[in-house]
Amino acid sequence: MNTISEILRNARTIAVVGLSGRRFRPSFGVAEYMQRAGYRIIPVNPQETEVLGETCYPDLDAVPEGIDIVDIFRRSEFVPEIVEAAIRKGAKTIWMQEGVIHEDAARRAMEAGLTVVMDRCILKDHRRLETQSEPRTQSEPRP
Repeated sequence: MNTISEILRNARTIAVVGLSGRRFRPSFGVAEYMQRAGYRIIPVNPQETEVLGETCYPDLDAVPEGIDIVDIFRRSEFVPEIVEAAIRKGAKTIWMQEGVIHEDAARRAMEAGLTVVMDRCILKDHRRLETQSEPRTQSEPRP
């Protein structure tokens, strides 16, 4: 079982399913943060053509390259079809954002060998890991 830190440390490419080009949407803010953190972001949304300077694909099957993490910003009822596409693509991890929960799809993904993170924000986890890994300095004693 991979830990969240191992997933984030080893991943390079994140397909963000449901990524909106609207700056005020949570998917945009999260993807923008992860892109600034050095990850390659692949937008997946049939309503968009380009987001964050990257070509947007209508679905995971249309993505022409390998995917480490499939980050899901869709309602829970859409998760099973996304998981099936992620399995076909050979993705390594399914990441369901906060509020996205689908136990059956998670079980299906794990049976197919994918790691599953459910009901967690990838930005919050990344930020928490970054602050934990910063070198600690010892402060001067107070007079």
